[in-house]
Amino acid sequence: MAITKTWTINTMQRDTSDGYVNTVLYCVKGTEGSDEKGTFLGEISFIKPSSLPSDFVAYDSLTELTVINWVKAAIGSDQVTKIESDVENVTAFGKPF
Repeated sequence: MAITKTWTINTMQRDTSDGYVNTVLYCVKGTEGSDEKGTFLGEISFIKPSSLPSDFVAYDSLTELTVINWVKAAIGSDQVTKIESDVENVTAFGKPF
């Protein structure tokens, strides 16, 4: 059976004056059936530009998928691949961390 990797957003911090998200805490879980194989927790900070971009999404309109895509774009495809590989191949203490 293949291991499923699931990305979720745990929390976000934002600038309440304009809704700009400046910090995201995320989780990646690897599961096989009902068995958890590994977990990775991460945090990423976004630097607010001097003016909000034209594609700015209002905080109340954000979806989890949108934020996950921001996280993946910010960390890069190599790091995404490494994280997903790590949750498949957990060896630290013989169990998920």
